[in-house]
Amino acid sequence: MVVRMKSQGRTRSTSWTHRLAVAALVLAALNLRPAVTSLGPVLEEARAALGMSPTLAGLLTSVPAVCFALVGSAAPRLARRHGPDGVVLAGMAAVTAGLALRPFVANTPAFLTLSGLALAGIAVANVLLPVVVKQRFPDRVGMMTGLYSMALNLGASTAAAVTVPLAGAFGGDWRAGLGAWAVLAAVAVPPWLALARDSRRPAAREPAQQVGQPGQQVGQPVGGGAAAEGVAHVRVARNPTAWALALYFGLQATSAYVIMGWLPQIFRDSGLSAETAGLLFALTSVLGVPLSFVLAAVAGRLRDQRGVAVLLGLFGLAGYAGLWAAPAAAPWLWAVLLGVANCSFPLALTMIAMRGRDGATVIRLSAFAQSVGYLLSIPGPILVGALYQHTGGWRAPLAFVVCLMLPQIVAGFFAGRDRQI
Repeated sequence: MVVRMKSQGRTRSTSWTHRLAVAALVLAALNLRPAVTSLGPVLEEARAALGMSPTLAGLLTSVPAVCFALVGSAAPRLARRHGPDGVVLAGMAAVTAGLALRPFVANTPAFLTLSGLALAGIAVANVLLPVVVKQRFPDRVGMMTGLYSMALNLGASTAAAVTVPLAGAFGGDWRAGLGAWAVLAAVAVPPWLALARDSRRPAAREPAQQVGQPGQQVGQPVGGGAAAEGVAHVRVARNPTAWALALYFGLQATSAYVIMGWLPQIFRDSGLSAETAGLLFALTSVLGVPLSFVLAAVAGRLRDQRGVAVLLGLFGLAGYAGLWAAPAAAPWLWAVLLGVANCSFPLALTMIAMRGRDGATVIRLSAFAQSVGYLLSIPGPILVGALYQHTGGWRAPLAFVVCLMLPQIVAGFFAGRDRQI
């Protein structure tokens, strides 16, 4: 009787922890993009108030990728020392502080510094959320990756759409519109605090379904202890699959940044109104909300994701080719095609989680693929802008992006093979 009661207690505790982990994942994912997408709608007002030059405003658009690359590379070391849950907790606290303070500074350097603080918190969460999924949901990697990818897209599109109305609700104050997103970040802190405490309680840990290493436990800090020692010989940077994942991640990020930065302008230059261009851009973002969940869930059930990666690349090729040929002829079709192609992001996250044979390897693989990938993504949008400025039209920039889709398809083909690191 006593044994049965203890077993029932452990089952209830595990069930509660899993529900808590789901809530924490969703709340963290909702906060991975508002720091970036909330700024664009009020950038003109922020520039005027801070005395920000156009050059610095242009630099601000590249800061996220730089932070994601440089700070994300430190995530494995931090996770080995403090555990993934504790590091994500610190990341959410940094996002909260950065978003709460940056609207109220009076100069550009302080604004950039606090933006960097928020982006640093996002960077470690970017790297470690696939690890948390692998650790806590080893048999539902695809579904859980899809869930938080859907939440990520929802947070990004909501921040872009709601920041100006929020500012209007406070008398047109852009600072209030930006600062309001700190509230959402603050809501994500308590669940991660509870998870971090739970992971440090040996009595609360349950044997995990085996994830590459016998004896690795749910709640155990991934990347430390025996699990880390058992895979210490794995050199991620020397593995062809890891490089394929990094290249795929970087090229899909390049495409995403081109769409976020230039798609509305492409439509406006083709003769469409600013309102229509905004709706078309919103469509590419909103499509990612349901499609991210469905695609990652499907991909997670497949041992080989090559076909999915190639198909998404073909959607991107078709969308960019349509923009190149006649942007105003079928703009809604081009927007749909590019919205589907943007789902390569949750696919990349799913493949990172599935290619690592255990949590410790997933940490290093996620840090490597995302850090190298984001570094590779930095020049693309800048080159697109330079080509646009030099040629005065979109034919050359779009031809460049079409060419980039070809190596993305190749990289996705190799990254999607049924191989583990």
